Amino acid sequence: MKLTIATISTTLLAGSALAASRPGLEERLMARGVLNRQSNPAHKFNNTEEDGILLKEGSDSANVQYSKNWAGVVREMPPASGTYSAVSATFTVPDPTATDNSGDTQAASAWVGIDGDTYTKAILQTGIDAYITGGEKSYGAWFEWYPNPAEDFQIDLSAGDVIVAKVESSSPSKGVAIIENKSSGKSVTKTLSAPSNSATLGGQNAEWIVEDFNSGAQIVPLANFGEISFTGAQAEADDSQYGVNDGTILDIQQGGKVLAHVEIESDTEFTVSYQ
Repeated sequence: MKLTIATISTTLLAGSALAASRPGLEERLMARGVLNRQSNPAHKFNNTEEDGILLKEGSDSANVQYSKNWAGVVREMPPASGTYSAVSATFTVPDPTATDNSGDTQAASAWVGIDGDTYTKAILQTGIDAYITGGEKSYGAWFEWYPNPAEDFQIDLSAGDVIVAKVESSSPSKGVAIIENKSSGKSVTKTLSAPSNSATLGGQNAEWIVEDFNSGAQIVPLANFGEISFTGAQAEADDSQYGVNDGTILDIQQGGKVLAHVEIESDTEFTVSYQ
């Protein structure tokens, strides 16, 4: 992703002169240090020991797995069964709250995408971020063709806005990202190309995700996002349409604790809840 005020180093604090002048949110975020805001492929634990903590299998079904950074649903295309060419869903911009009194930036992201789970060479994705820093909240929409960093969409967002997110690929190296704010009636579209020959899409994964994303090499602390409900979740592949049934459910687990949990309501609806 490009350099943006929404890509924050959580290890840098604003100085006393900044606090005294009380500038706007943009300047205060800039003063904390600007790094790349980056989505990453799913970091799944696969019931192994990590940091001395045994991460247990999910209890809801055999299709539940734990991830360090993704919560949501992933559909994997069976071998020789085609490739995903579009993924879409509707969700509401959350109203984040801080999980401690540090004043450091915390955030959560909601997006749809193609690839990045079992196929890790590339992800075509688009979505929104919700931030809270020292009690002040900010929001942004973005698009990304991983491993390139994301870039900002120029569209206003507020908590409670209803968002339709969609990605489409016309070939392994060409795609489109679309964000529509149903609440404001505004929409933005970006045509994208694979950043290199080694980062073309496989079309093997369709995803609807709440992510604890990275800023630089560090994961940004996950804000309390309440609940994010995905509706109208749909993937397209070779003239067929699929929902979330038969997909893999991912819960975010960090330090042996579940931070984000998924509940499936129907083939096209599910909710991710902060724990």
